[in-house]
Amino acid sequence: MRFTSALKTVTIGFALYASSGAALAQGGRNAEEAKKEEAAVRAEQTAKQLGLDPATKLPPATVPVDPQNVWDLDLSSGGRVRIQLRPDIAPAHVERIKELTRQGFYNGLKFHRVIPGFMAQGGDPKGDGTGGSTLPDLKAEFNPMPHLRGTVSMARAQSEDSANSQFFIVSLPRMQLDKKYTVFGRVIEGMQYVDAIHQGEPPADPTLILQASIESDGKPPVTALPTPPAPPAPSIIAPPAKASAKKPVAPKKK
Repeated sequence: MRFTSALKTVTIGFALYASSGAALAQGGRNAEEAKKEEAAVRAEQTAKQLGLDPATKLPPATVPVDPQNVWDLDLSSGGRVRIQLRPDIAPAHVERIKELTRQGFYNGLKFHRVIPGFMAQGGDPKGDGTGGSTLPDLKAEFNPMPHLRGTVSMARAQSEDSANSQFFIVSLPRMQLDKKYTVFGRVIEGMQYVDAIHQGEPPADPTLILQASIESDGKPPVTALPTPPAPPAPSIIAPPAKASAKKPVAPKKK
């Protein structure tokens, strides 16, 4: 009986070894399939967290840099900030930024609201947060892109469809803004100049946008606002005196 039991144990051991050997032979393929399944589950969970249809394809986190979609801001805080625009996620907002930029709308405007550890807001011609361009407000283009450091998003009023010309640059992640404001770009160079924007609501000495341009237009950086033309000098030559009008004289009586 002991011999029979021992034989059964050996037989079972060989069977387990054979099955494990077969699993090892297929291990590479099974591991790869498991990784794919795990990635699919994670993607579905992320989509649910973002309130999206799991079948919705998320936009890429980054795209190739195209000069036609790079927004250059020359700041009085020290240099040029390069912002990659994302027409793939916010086409109408990107088009608005390009249109206003090429009109020269942003040149000379200040960052009127700058909160440490949060964001810097600009793009208001009034300089107090209540202004905008003469163009109509934009319909919201909320998207799943997160508000990370360097994210550029459109400011708006209470209505979701009230964005116009004002924007803000995020200095530290603020995920509570996600899908409530339209992300349309992100800083790819010059974030140190964003960090140097003067703080305050409003700042005592606000940082200015010296020049805004689209990179493909090839405008060189500027370091100061253009000097306004001097008023004309007063003339040192006195104008000729006007001849006084003479009253008519009646002829004398003889």
